[in-house]
Amino acid sequence: MPSAADVVATILASFDSLPIYLLLAASALILLLAWGARPRRVYFVRHGETEANARRIRQAEAGPLSALGRAEVAAAAAHLARFPIQAMVASPFERARETAAILNETLRVPLTFSPLLAERRNPSVVVGRSEDDPAVKQIMDAIDRVYHDDDYRYADEENFLDLKDRAKKLLALLAAESPRHVVAVTHGIFLKMVIGYLIDRENLHAGEYAKLSFFNAADNAGITIVEYEPLKRCNATRGWRVLDYNITPYEDTKPPSAPLNVAPRIPAPIS
Repeated sequence: MPSAADVVATILASFDSLPIYLLLAASALILLLAWGARPRRVYFVRHGETEANARRIRQAEAGPLSALGRAEVAAAAAHLARFPIQAMVASPFERARETAAILNETLRVPLTFSPLLAERRNPSVVVGRSEDDPAVKQIMDAIDRVYHDDDYRYADEENFLDLKDRAKKLLALLAAESPRHVVAVTHGIFLKMVIGYLIDRENLHAGEYAKLSFFNAADNAGITIVEYEPLKRCNATRGWRVLDYNITPYEDTKPPSAPLNVAPRIPAPIS
């Protein structure tokens, strides 16, 4: 009686070898395409409250989290622990680095940094000054809360077109290279640009972005979840969609006078 190996060898010998190799290659290609077509999720986290946020000071790259900010981030980490996070990428700014470090005490995943996630560069003249300074308010209103052309620039800040281009590059990078579940630590103004571009793509203009930014708060340590589906990359949003926006899982860290999850707060909090 022939062995199982002999039977298999006889069956294979009955086929021409080329079709067999083509079948195996096609099967491998199908598996590869199926692997690459799996949806990917990005969990954007805005940094926790900083000492400058608490004092309503316009920031640049430097500046640590406040005690409240660290507690907010710890609560965000506990919320994210329920997801199968595989990696984390963060803005190189001090407040984002500190946020990522606190998150990673819980998540324990590979951590990298990317300037694509940095906050919009403020005009040098306002850095370190109070949002309540009338001169600062006038400058920032002209940039953020007044309709203007897409290429408007007050001084040396990143303007709308700069920020839009950076959001486009970030989404392209995440679509091409991110694992299935990745945390991205970023900042309020840039996060709103990412969401605006994700939804409207090249139809996003300064006027629409001003409305989106004004009416949609991005809280410190808030979590926004988006998904990319490669098989839908030919649709209007190129396969992207927003699953949840500005989750704030830290009610116990806020005093009763500062209720959460009330929408919208106007104006949106400063960077």
